[in-house]
Amino acid sequence: MSKSSPVFSEIVAGCMNWGSWGANLSVNQTQQLINECVDNEITTFDHADIYGHYTTEALFGKAMKGMNSLREKIQIVTKCGIKLVTSNRPENLIKSYDTSTRYIIRSVENSLLHLNTDYIDLLLIHRPSPLLNPIEIADAFSRLQQDGKVLNFGVSNFTPSQFTLLNSCIPLTTNQIEISALHLEPYIDGTLDQCMQFGIKPMGYSTLGGGKFFTKHPEQRVARVLTIVNQLAKKYDLSVDQILLAWIVKHPSGIIPVVGSTQINRIKAAKEAITLEITDEEWFMVWEASTGEEVA
Repeated sequence: MSKSSPVFSEIVAGCMNWGSWGANLSVNQTQQLINECVDNEITTFDHADIYGHYTTEALFGKAMKGMNSLREKIQIVTKCGIKLVTSNRPENLIKSYDTSTRYIIRSVENSLLHLNTDYIDLLLIHRPSPLLNPIEIADAFSRLQQDGKVLNFGVSNFTPSQFTLLNSCIPLTTNQIEISALHLEPYIDGTLDQCMQFGIKPMGYSTLGGGKFFTKHPEQRVARVLTIVNQLAKKYDLSVDQILLAWIVKHPSGIIPVVGSTQINRIKAAKEAITLEITDEEWFMVWEASTGEEVA
């Protein structure tokens, strides 16, 4: 987040798996999970219009109808720009991207309706389209901000050059990126360097490697990392996922992990993990295990 943006919780509750793409929670179960998150000071909830084939935002919104007093205590993040082929959008003929002014504004109007809210705390462009026109995006962002419908703006999965281009037209507050002990590119391609340069905190998703650390027969690279992580888990009396998160948040850019679990005990464990400070050498042990070679 930028210095001028609102404060988001140290852990973000990722809602992608709350609906039909995962746990398929009921409205009551969603209400319970929201309350449990807030009780544990996890107040930021990450959505995208496409989650659940355009249905998960509405699930969250139905849950919030019974908890209107909670709205000012939480921060809602959502994303737009991807068009899915689904029965809920019969007009979409092929999976594609659309970052036109008209599409962004229409997507936000739909998200506001589905989420049962008057404003979105943070709107992200979900993917950088090859046809991206920064002037059109800036126009949409400016209109939405002037109307009080969106408070802050950012991007997701943008390269440093793409971020710089759009940021030159309108201030961005974060770049939500895939990052883990198996996805090291942001450490070396300038993404995290740029975040520190601009004074923003990136959000990180798939921080546990997309579940690859928890398969019965992990591939060789994963097994190497697990050997080190298991040693650290034993040393610090923590779980594997907690060590993996501690490894992520050690970076000085201040990465905010997006935790996609619907189990409150795992979400609480993630919150505990970010307080652990592993040593520099322990961090590089994981790095070496992932790359398969010592640093130059």
